[in-house]
Amino acid sequence: MKESELLLREIQEALFSESTVAKIWGVASSTLDSSSPPTKTPEYSDGRYHFRDIDHWTAGFFSGSVAALIERQTKYPSKFPSAKIHPLKLEFASKWWAEGLVAQAPRTDTHDLGFIIEPTFRREFEQSKSEKALNCLRTAAKSLASRFDERVGVIRSWDTTENKRHAFEDKNKDFLVIIDNMCNLNMLYYVASITGDLSLSTIATTHADNTLKNHFREAEWSSYHVVNYDVHTGLPRAKFTHQGYSDESTWARGQAWAILGFAETYLWTKQSKFLQAAISIAEVFSSKLPADGVPPWDFDAPDKDRKDASAAMISALGFIKIFEATKNEQFLTNGLKLVRDTISLSLTNQSKIDSHGDVTFGEYDTILKDSTINNNPDTYERLVDHGLVYADYYFLTIGNKLLELGLYI
Repeated sequence: MKESELLLREIQEALFSESTVAKIWGVASSTLDSSSPPTKTPEYSDGRYHFRDIDHWTAGFFSGSVAALIERQTKYPSKFPSAKIHPLKLEFASKWWAEGLVAQAPRTDTHDLGFIIEPTFRREFEQSKSEKALNCLRTAAKSLASRFDERVGVIRSWDTTENKRHAFEDKNKDFLVIIDNMCNLNMLYYVASITGDLSLSTIATTHADNTLKNHFREAEWSSYHVVNYDVHTGLPRAKFTHQGYSDESTWARGQAWAILGFAETYLWTKQSKFLQAAISIAEVFSSKLPADGVPPWDFDAPDKDRKDASAAMISALGFIKIFEATKNEQFLTNGLKLVRDTISLSLTNQSKIDSHGDVTFGEYDTILKDSTINNNPDTYERLVDHGLVYADYYFLTIGNKLLELGLYI
């Protein structure tokens, strides 16, 4: 039996367990009796969830997780373990949590619209062909595209940023782009594919081209977190970190965003340079993993025992998409190892759904613990060693992707 087949067997129970469903349903159902949809969404958990306002960049991941469960329940019912949640209740919960996101789609002050909008509304559109979902995706894509600057050839990420060490406050001088932005391109490609608006895909590919040119170290395919471009010449003015350990260290989640972003860009464009980039970035990631197989928050930080399960899940999905593109089993194996090792370290206490649909959580609201939002020495707020909404989202997405690829029957 191939190693990938053994790994698929090993992780199957955790991926498709009742506990995995219960974690999401328990939080989702907690607001369904409210008089209006949520205006705050879950972000991180040190046991119970802490919530952020609905305009925060992570706001789309929880409703996206509910939508991922709907996708699984509908397409792969044998891998949806609980008959205790009626499909209509799950559908209502997804729309209830997503309702406040609709007003975010016209925003032109953020590059994170792919994260905010796509996880829910792409699934809703594919499930029901909802005109509302399509309009939301189209609006968000145009809003994101408005942040593209032809002089620089990239989509602006942040308007401003500061920490204890630096402050960038002048949009007329600084053009800040973070590696995370590669994963917002997927929405542009998707909307271009369903509407025929090729200006969106052209912007996405141009951004990917210039990120490929400017965001990686010459000695190896490790990524800088932030590149500050000169708005007049389009040339990089500075390369530094905002969430990693140091400017020249390899921040694990940044490397993960790059793997996934370039793999997705290749799947849309079929341009081999993007596939080769994804492979090279992934090889660096694999080469830096510790013996337990779970990435530290930064590969070069002294506190390597501080992990980031979210980086593991994002990169694992990237590896699986490289496998999707190449059919090279080693990438599938490497992605599945990341999932297995993260499950071994970070899967939280089992949760259960009773016959009435009520949930007993256990110690954590989240499926996974051991993530790190920001441990940069100069940040104003260190957030480490917690559960994290997008770690769970990518965990669920991995399960669905493996089902889509026919790797589970």
